[in-house]
Amino acid sequence: MAAPATGRRAAGALVVPLVAGAAVSVALGVYGGLHTPTEVAVNLAGFSSTQSVKAWLATVVVLLALVQLGSALALYGKLGGAAPAWVAPVHRWSGRLAFLVSIPVAMHCLYALGFQAFDLRVLLHSLLGCFFYGVFVAKMLLLRKDGAPGWSLPVLGGLVFTALVGLWLSASLWFFTQSGLTF
Repeated sequence: MAAPATGRRAAGALVVPLVAGAAVSVALGVYGGLHTPTEVAVNLAGFSSTQSVKAWLATVVVLLALVQLGSALALYGKLGGAAPAWVAPVHRWSGRLAFLVSIPVAMHCLYALGFQAFDLRVLLHSLLGCFFYGVFVAKMLLLRKDGAPGWSLPVLGGLVFTALVGLWLSASLWFFTQSGLTF
């Protein structure tokens, strides 16, 4: 009899993070769809366009996400043996930096461009952007949740990583193939 109660408790631990993540995804999509795009939101000196700023910052985020993936695999013992003590701080700080670097990219996408669907690539990018921040919120809320199933954090982390790679492929890689590796 204890197993069903434990299962319900574990499932209950997922409810708030998943509902909050879904709310963030929907809110971003609704805002992006209703907001009138401004065309410019982020620009940095030294870059030729706002699109190049976005593409390069997103590339930095993906590189940091690769550090996240490697360090997570080490922390879960998937790379053979116990992870060295420095891996956990590297995992935390690479995640924090990735999130911070992603903010100007997201602001540009959401504020300057909005949620768009004029072709499949752009629609996919808009959907992945909303999904990425929603699943990110769910993952962050799950980190401090006691009683969550052991599989839930790696699954949400994998979804964050997958969404991020999809975002990069649908925008940054596309930009680089169209414009070259310009700054």
